[in-house]
Amino acid sequence: MNTNLQNSAALAGRILLALIFIISGYGKIGGYAGTAGYMASKGLPMVDILLPLTILVELGGGLLIAIGWKARWAAAVTFLFLIPVTLVFHNPAGLDPAAAQQQMIQLLKNLSIMGGMLGLFAFGPGGFSLDAKKST
Repeated sequence: MNTNLQNSAALAGRILLALIFIISGYGKIGGYAGTAGYMASKGLPMVDILLPLTILVELGGGLLIAIGWKARWAAAVTFLFLIPVTLVFHNPAGLDPAAAQQQMIQLLKNLSIMGGMLGLFAFGPGGFSLDAKKST
């Protein structure tokens, strides 16, 4: 495959993978109180610590992945972050059928994103990234 095509695909893939986290992290800043209340309603302890960390992982990690700087580490952290997030917020067990179907969709979406994060961790961000620029 053409190297420019590979690097372009890696860049587009990183941006698409990061976009959900950048938007979500930014949204949590504007909706801080509502997000904190939602997290508390799910039984999470120390929301005053967990929410800023969530914003850091989502917004900071998303930006790192998009620009391709420390992208492998950002992908690894995001992958690990998604494990408890998926279990706590997208568990379809015990819900009515409509709600269970919605949470199953969200669970599968997170699993797909986790697969993308593992791919980024394994193969790196490609040539059109800040990680690649520093090694040339």
